[in-house]
Amino acid sequence: MEEKFHDKCGVFGIFGHPEAANLTYLGLYALQHRGQESCGIVASDGNQLRAYRKMGLVSDVFKRPSVFDELPGKSAIGHVRYSTAGASDDKNIQPIMVDYHRGSIAVAHNGNLVNAQEHRNRLEHEGSIFSTTADTEVIIHQIAKAQADSLPDRVVEALTNLKGAYCLTFLTETRLVAVRDPNGFRPLALGKLDGAFVVASETCAFDLIEAEFIREIEPGELIVIDKNGMKSYHPFDKIQPSPCVFEFIYFARPDSTIFGKEVYGVRKEFGRVLAREYPIDADVVVPIPDSGVPAAVGYAEEAGLPFETGLIRNHYVGRTFIEPSQSIRHFGVKLKLNPVREIIQGKRVVLIDDSIVRGTTARKIVKMVRNAGAAEVHVRISSPPTSFPCYYGIDTPTRKELISSSHSVEEINRYITADSLGYLSRGGVLKAAGIPDGATGYFCDACFSGEYPVKFPRLKSDSQLGLF
Repeated sequence: MEEKFHDKCGVFGIFGHPEAANLTYLGLYALQHRGQESCGIVASDGNQLRAYRKMGLVSDVFKRPSVFDELPGKSAIGHVRYSTAGASDDKNIQPIMVDYHRGSIAVAHNGNLVNAQEHRNRLEHEGSIFSTTADTEVIIHQIAKAQADSLPDRVVEALTNLKGAYCLTFLTETRLVAVRDPNGFRPLALGKLDGAFVVASETCAFDLIEAEFIREIEPGELIVIDKNGMKSYHPFDKIQPSPCVFEFIYFARPDSTIFGKEVYGVRKEFGRVLAREYPIDADVVVPIPDSGVPAAVGYAEEAGLPFETGLIRNHYVGRTFIEPSQSIRHFGVKLKLNPVREIIQGKRVVLIDDSIVRGTTARKIVKMVRNAGAAEVHVRISSPPTSFPCYYGIDTPTRKELISSSHSVEEINRYITADSLGYLSRGGVLKAAGIPDGATGYFCDACFSGEYPVKFPRLKSDSQLGLF
């Protein structure tokens, strides 16, 4: 099992550009880190919606240029998916597109609805028939049943009683709607390109297509884009936003701007604060690539230690591989990482990573570094211990699988066989992100604290898959 959390999805949308589908493809390429299981695009030519969706990476699904001949029009939305709610299956690929009594509509969703099953049970009892197991389909059914006349009002009516995390893009024949939940769990940005409006989960998608970043879509904001331009609404009750702090720690690309901050700068500051909280006499700072790099740079600068790329990552490892018939110790980790002995041998090494989930991979990496000749191995983590699962669109293990839920820091250190282990404190996270001392409730850090800003029904299991 993988030793990293995974964000559920990434969304992209564009309205008013003659190359809408092509640009959506590029946008999804930039958002590939947010979901590697499946992807899809729905485009509109003003009269009809057309879809192309498949399992696989963006580069594989859209490898034929002729695909874009099947997606004509000046507006499109796209989606990359890593399943949390709903099985890994062709039928759950997004954007979901349906025809109903008011025309055609497609939706792409990043997040997780904590009360979707409750509403699905009610809808099925009333006679609705579902074609997917994804929570997103509940939204479509709610829109179809809504009594309001305008699409924005139907979207609001549909979402009013749905709780959880959602960044949504809707596409009809003639308009694009984007909406972010009142808590603002996930990022959603607004941009412009050659007069066309663009929305995306992260600003790195704008950089690739050379779009101008205008601003972030605010928590609880709904925007409507059509031939007359863009209109903004705030139809939901205003509450204290609680953006996901793990977006800063791991999910977002370091070259993106989210929640008003540049991700790279925040991650580097995590490392600086970590060095102040857990200093150690050492010779070299080595990141566990790739997510540990910015924090390692900050740690090294603050500690006055050299930063070295002492672990080399193989970027061409797929999700599955055939193991050799003769056992190789720690095969999976060795396939992905290899130490640079010249940098490590005889040195007191500080290893920097963003998190420890189950501890199994950290244990193997520590042993790998020792086998490369390290005199000492000290592990530093640029986040607090992750002790609780997420229910807002992140694929996390059950609580019993999270090592910090049942083991102290010292016990974890003994398990991973390091000479010392230090985690960034919750206060250190806030300080690095520029939140004033004493401020509470700004970020959702339920994976560290167990304090969930949106309540959810009692689950059969404590993973978010238990919601379904």
